[in-house]
Amino acid sequence: MATTTPAPGACTPPPGGTGAAPTGRGAWRARLWRFDDKASPYAYIAPFFLIFGAFGLYPLLYTGWIALHRVEMTSLDQSQWVGWDNFARILQDSEFWTAVSNTFVIGVLSTVPQLLVALGLAHLLNYRLRASTFWRTVILTPYATSVATAALVFALVFRADGGILNWVLHFFGAGNTEWGNGEWTSKIAISVIVIWRWTGYNALIYLAAMQAVPTDLYEAASIDGASRWQQFRKVTVPSLRPTILFTIVISTIGSMQLFGEPLLLQGGTLGSIGGSEHQYETLSIYLFNYGWKLGHLGPAAAVAWAMLVLLLLIALINWIVGRFTRDNAA
Repeated sequence: MATTTPAPGACTPPPGGTGAAPTGRGAWRARLWRFDDKASPYAYIAPFFLIFGAFGLYPLLYTGWIALHRVEMTSLDQSQWVGWDNFARILQDSEFWTAVSNTFVIGVLSTVPQLLVALGLAHLLNYRLRASTFWRTVILTPYATSVATAALVFALVFRADGGILNWVLHFFGAGNTEWGNGEWTSKIAISVIVIWRWTGYNALIYLAAMQAVPTDLYEAASIDGASRWQQFRKVTVPSLRPTILFTIVISTIGSMQLFGEPLLLQGGTLGSIGGSEHQYETLSIYLFNYGWKLGHLGPAAAVAWAMLVLLLLIALINWIVGRFTRDNAA
């Protein structure tokens, strides 16, 4: 007798037969099977939405509520509706725009060299090297270092009096440099810390994307007489365009959230206010000063929402630029 095999992926009928409607225990098991079939997918994804709702969506909405009220750190149980006054307050504050400018400059100074160096390191690691696993671990070590440890170590390096960097520069006649007090030197110092911590992380992302590029493209380019540099420019970089755009967006988000590096640049003495003249005060430090030093949670929440809007605008610009370059390449 010929038997019929169910097609792959087809649902197995519930116990109780396929003829008359099941009764008793069979009807209960059929209903339980149908409920499990429909409810299981929602149960599998429910933990993510519960955690996101508790630690992501609720804080976001609550911050928006605080941004529209006057709430002080000393009286959290009391609030007064002020509407958009908190946003108007920070937008009219020159210190806010100084923080925006500092955040943008530090972001550019840290992101551009960081991604260029990461791309070069990934290109070197993509070739067969001895002890390749060791070198990949080495470049990832700074990422595993805590931001507090890295910032405090570099604070010793950039010290004006007795710092290692100034000691080295003495041999070249550069003299003492006030790295933490200068307008540009402080930004360069913070950018160096960011570059040191995140270059290896981005290099491994680029390396994973490079290993996904078909080898046929490199073989065809080699047959055509392309050098390694030409293969890198004409094959590797175009193939990594989506990954490069991703790392730009991630690095931009990271630069908007810079907090530990400027906080501890001078060992925590002046870092909490972003320098003696706010020369390296970022938006995160500005928010910290408003919320935790002055105790005004309303303007601090408004700064947080302003940072979100800026991030969305930057992400939109990156998306437009990425789409424009992709269309031109096609």
